[in-house]
Amino acid sequence: MIKLLTNIIFCIVLTFLIFNEAKANYTSVEFQKSLFDIGFKEVNVAIQESKEHFKKDIALPIQIPPVTFTHSFGRLSNLEGDINDGLEIEYRHKDKPKNHYMIWVKPAKHGLSIIEDHIDQTFTLKDGSKAIYSTKKAKGFNLLIFEKDGWQYILNINKDVSDQNTPENLVEIANSVSP
Repeated sequence: MIKLLTNIIFCIVLTFLIFNEAKANYTSVEFQKSLFDIGFKEVNVAIQESKEHFKKDIALPIQIPPVTFTHSFGRLSNLEGDINDGLEIEYRHKDKPKNHYMIWVKPAKHGLSIIEDHIDQTFTLKDGSKAIYSTKKAKGFNLLIFEKDGWQYILNINKDVSDQNTPENLVEIANSVSP
C-alpha cells in the first residue's frame, strides 16, 4: 500500500511540476507532445488497452466538472504486478494549468485506502454506495473516492478551481457513471 501511495503522490507531483510551467504561448501540439512523451494517449485508446488488460469493461462518468479544458488524455498504468495497475484519464487546459481534472480507475481490491483523518465528508450516491470526499489526501487536489462494479474511482480536481467545483459537483459526476 505504501508503494501505491508513493506512486500516486509521485504522479501528482510530477504532473503538477510539468504543467505548472505551462506558458500562454505553449502550442497545442507542444502541449500534446509533452503528455504523449510521458505515456498518455487518446482517451479511447487508453480505455481499450485497459479493458483488454483487466478483461473487464470500465464505465466512465458522462459528466465532467464545469471548467474549460482544451485537451483530454488517458493511459493504462501497467506497473510491476497488478496492485498498481489502473486507468488514468486527464483533462487539462493548455493555457490554464489550474484547470486540471483527473479520473483514476483501478480494481477495487487494490484501491486506495483512506484514513479517517483525510475524510472531510461522506456522501451516498444514487445507487446507495458510499463516496468519500477529501481535501487532505493529495496536495493540491480535492478527491472524491467511490466504488462501482468492482472498480475504485478517484475523481481529482485541482484545488485552485474548487470555487467552481463543489463536493456536490463531484458527487453528480460520480452518479453519472453507469455500467
